[in-house]
Amino acid sequence: MSLCEHALSLFRSAVGTVRPAPMLKRAVKLQGDGCPQLLVKGQAFPVKRDLYLVGFGKAVLGMAAAAEEILGDHLVRGIISVPLGIQESLQRAGMQEMLLKPQSKIQVIEGAKNNLPDPEALKGAVAIRELAEGLTADDLLLVLISGGGSALLPAPIPPILLEEKEKLTRTLASRGAAIQELNIVRKTLSLLKGGGLARLAYPTQVVSLILSDVIGDPLDIIASGPTAASSHSVQDCLQILAKYNLLLSLPESVATVLSSSPTKPTAPEDYSHVCNIIIGSNTLALDEAKRQAEGLGYATLILSTAICGEVGRVAMLYCQLIRLVCLGFAGLGEGPLSDRVKGNLLQLAAELEIPGLNLAEFLQALRGLGPERPVCILAGGETTVQLQGTGKGGRNQELALRVGLGLHRAQAMETSSPPGRCEIIFLSGGTDGQDGPTEAAGAFCSPELVDEALQEGLDVEAFLSNNDSYTFFSRFQGGHHLLVTGLTGTNVMDIQAILIRATETS
Repeated sequence: MSLCEHALSLFRSAVGTVRPAPMLKRAVKLQGDGCPQLLVKGQAFPVKRDLYLVGFGKAVLGMAAAAEEILGDHLVRGIISVPLGIQESLQRAGMQEMLLKPQSKIQVIEGAKNNLPDPEALKGAVAIRELAEGLTADDLLLVLISGGGSALLPAPIPPILLEEKEKLTRTLASRGAAIQELNIVRKTLSLLKGGGLARLAYPTQVVSLILSDVIGDPLDIIASGPTAASSHSVQDCLQILAKYNLLLSLPESVATVLSSSPTKPTAPEDYSHVCNIIIGSNTLALDEAKRQAEGLGYATLILSTAICGEVGRVAMLYCQLIRLVCLGFAGLGEGPLSDRVKGNLLQLAAELEIPGLNLAEFLQALRGLGPERPVCILAGGETTVQLQGTGKGGRNQELALRVGLGLHRAQAMETSSPPGRCEIIFLSGGTDGQDGPTEAAGAFCSPELVDEALQEGLDVEAFLSNNDSYTFFSRFQGGHHLLVTGLTGTNVMDIQAILIRATETS
């Protein structure tokens, strides 16, 4: 197999491990008939009376279908709030396993058109709230949560209207509020977010199964944390509103709610009836890719599951890493050239502020790798693109194209050309199967891409300056470098794979 085929295989196996059905079947089992127990990752929850299910998020339909199969007749009733049109999309894509059976006990409510809360999503949230409020201490509530759940669970605290809450968050966003600030305000004004759903279900045992699409897997941030204690107070919300000069122009309903809310965050002991379990994440996906890569004979390292920052800077980080491995293969792992590359890497990592990345430790692990085994470096997270053009693309395709350009420039500058002794493939893809408004999940590149594109009359820099990576990859070699998986029904952010092997030298 070529490096390219290996890279595609690693990506597919990583995504496969966090698809709803295999993910739930690994994590959840129902045991015993007399007094059945729900087993989740080794933890046992007795089903004393009835078992109910609620869920919200972009990947929840597939999760619910798998859960219903596992729970069988023990499931009494369920309600899920999922994106508008998802059932039709999955039907069209032939993904029957992600759809509920015709006699399902789970009611599906579609809403949140364009990922924005709307009256349909509000209807779903009301139905979920009513179900949770009607449960008893002997019932068990299984909650399925994935990214996109926040927009699918709008429940403003009365007398606040959905339009008022949405207008306030839009105004905050237009004044430059960060996503974390917007979430704090949303949670403070919501009945269900920030632990609200768990509080309403008390004293019912609540078991949440969470598919994380957020760096670091913070329980109170994923889908705005409906079953997790909020780490923020009304005071934090008031400070944010003051920061953006909105305190004096609040709707009367919002002012009323804020003045009557508790000012301290809820104490964790209020959540003794809740168990939140992450069953799918970028880390799990990368661990599976690592296992596969090692099986293919690669010396494999995971750089980080929290790669973030501007796509151009992240591309530079990857190019410098590749250069360092190639210098090592050429016997130049020590010396002024590799020291300069290491210095560049440490500076870039400091600028990007990637959470939890210990680059010095990673570089130490790289030192032990020689040319006798091919090397695989894996990473995950979510980059950002600053739009300057009007082209069509996504952050993964843009990252791959920028890495291709960076590798080309590095080779052009090398006099002794150590990278020429390496075969290199770089792949970047979104685990949901959709990178930006395109039908591709991402793309892959090699150092030869720029020269090969020029032979076809395609100028990589021109496409990049117009943020037109999808158009470039569609035209280049008949779209052969696009990563196309179709909708996957899951989402644990993005995955990058770097594959490097020494080429035979005569």
